[in-house]
Amino acid sequence: MPILRVRMKTERMGQNSTVRKLWATQGLYLLLSGAAIAQPLLNSDWRRIGNSAIDLSLSGPASGAVDRVWFDAEGVKIFARMPSGAVYVTEDLEGWQLAPKDVAPTTNPNVQTKRVPIGSRMTAAQFTRANKAYAAGLHVWRSENGGEGWQNVTSYKGQSILGGEVFDLAVSPKEDDEIVAGTATGVWRSVDGGKTWLSLNAGLPNLAVRRILATPNGPSGLRLELKVREQGGTFTNLPVEWRPGEKLSWRPAADAPNSQESALVRLAQSKLGGIITTAQTVGDTLYAGSLDGRLFVSLNRGVDWLPAQATGAGRVEAFAIDSRDPRRAVAVISGGVKGAVWRTWTGGSFWEEITGDLNASRIRGVTFDQSTGAVYAASNEGVHFTYLELTGADPAGAAKQWTRIGGNLPEPGASDVKLDPAGNQLYVALDGWGVYATMAPHRLRQLRAVSAADGSLRPAAPGSLISIIGASVDQARAGDQISPVLARSAGESQIQLPFQLTGTTVSLQLETSKGRTEIGMLLEPTSPAVFVDRDGTPMVLNADSGVLLDLMQPARAGTRIQILAAGLGRVTPDWPAGVAAPLNAPPKVMAPVRVFLDRVPLDVTKATLAPGIVGFYLVEVTLPSVVNAGPAELYLETGRAESNRVRIYLEQ
Repeated sequence: MPILRVRMKTERMGQNSTVRKLWATQGLYLLLSGAAIAQPLLNSDWRRIGNSAIDLSLSGPASGAVDRVWFDAEGVKIFARMPSGAVYVTEDLEGWQLAPKDVAPTTNPNVQTKRVPIGSRMTAAQFTRANKAYAAGLHVWRSENGGEGWQNVTSYKGQSILGGEVFDLAVSPKEDDEIVAGTATGVWRSVDGGKTWLSLNAGLPNLAVRRILATPNGPSGLRLELKVREQGGTFTNLPVEWRPGEKLSWRPAADAPNSQESALVRLAQSKLGGIITTAQTVGDTLYAGSLDGRLFVSLNRGVDWLPAQATGAGRVEAFAIDSRDPRRAVAVISGGVKGAVWRTWTGGSFWEEITGDLNASRIRGVTFDQSTGAVYAASNEGVHFTYLELTGADPAGAAKQWTRIGGNLPEPGASDVKLDPAGNQLYVALDGWGVYATMAPHRLRQLRAVSAADGSLRPAAPGSLISIIGASVDQARAGDQISPVLARSAGESQIQLPFQLTGTTVSLQLETSKGRTEIGMLLEPTSPAVFVDRDGTPMVLNADSGVLLDLMQPARAGTRIQILAAGLGRVTPDWPAGVAAPLNAPPKVMAPVRVFLDRVPLDVTKATLAPGIVGFYLVEVTLPSVVNAGPAELYLETGRAESNRVRIYLEQ
């Protein structure tokens, strides 16, 4: 069976290992003793999402701006300096390492710099001993006759093939035809005097992340807002997305939710004056912050404003607002010596400072969990969190102690932080490096039962795979029936519900590392969900080859694909929970299963338990003979219940 080949290729470990790989715990940050929080562990396991390369339709991947480049004296190493002052070095033209702090730009003894007229501008040019010369500005120019005549080697149809302004240019001390350019889009190298260019950005940690726009959700991937340097030294914001199934680079996202804030800032500034630095809204409640640390709130979308709260701090960087009750919000402020965190639970009529022992000059991002009161702040010192009372002022001394989340991040400074919609995964943006994620520490304080397929709080169904987040489960019962424990770790466990469950609710009785507990869940005959990994890539396979389909391996028109799903309910003949489905004649799903591709129904040829795997269902469909190439939305439907919507990629 094709599905068996996929399982063996990706796991090669035992019948329960697929579940374990899909939802393995991402590391522990806290030890709990009752309600008390101990010191954080330093060996936290963060995973990187994506890389630091951007696809701008150039001859290679781009990155952020580089304002200085140079060779070492032997012409072996290439150095690149970022606007932040960080310097990286490469010897193999692929990997970049942080250079020593005392490294300084060197000059090429074989090159003489002169200012020469090129067009209507005087430009600095580098002349070699071989009568060649190079100059940089909006483009790169080359001269073969000592500056008598110049050729633009980067212009094509009026645009630069390097994607932006050239800030610096260096000639190798070994070869006059080898040059390196530092540009608005990164580092580029030519070995033929500028006739062709090679990107050196694939491994350069220079992704200028301003903030996280959205975490993976359904068919949408992780979205960021980048700070891009434009001509003349000005900056603009570029929304990009790491799509589900992406393997190569971040791509521009035209539909990313980045324009709303700009419109809200303009609205607030027109009413309030001064310099408004950020504005966010939930419903009719609009929060705005200024460059001089004032906090403003409007309860009718900017028509009228409450009196400002003057914090006495610096620039207001961001707000986090409770989507269920917008009277509750947290604001973070950057200061010259120490930043500040403020919160309101009264819709802005009263603000309270909760900075406590959070000692960081620049606090740039904030998010919080609505159910537990956990607040996360991103600063130049890293990621920190604390807990708040959500309905009123905290007792004296509460919310004054913050815990720093350590671990295997490449550097401590964070530019933004965000929780996923379910509040299970914590994402942190590191300027230059991109985004890292892990299980949110507050999940170790409050147990939660979610779908093991997509991490959502959807109802359970007979035979469902359930992830218990926040504890190691030793034994589990669903009502009066045993629920097999398939995998467990210190912070997360997976169980399977019996196929014989009936009723509208189910009570999970759990024996855990923290003692006995009970969790209630809604129960439906079916509750379909397509399996996705933590980055949103769906478990959809080519039925013939068993290859996982993604952006690099799209599905072809007219072929059969297999969807790994959960929550499809009862099967026939009956099958026990916790046992892998047979390889031959696996039990069939009793409920009718429908599959839609861009809302068009597909021909379902099979809906069974997945052979050789515990708790997975396999749905096989045939794609139309003619498809629109590119991304498409796929989802399942059983009865009145719809699954999560996932993105697959098609080719004709």
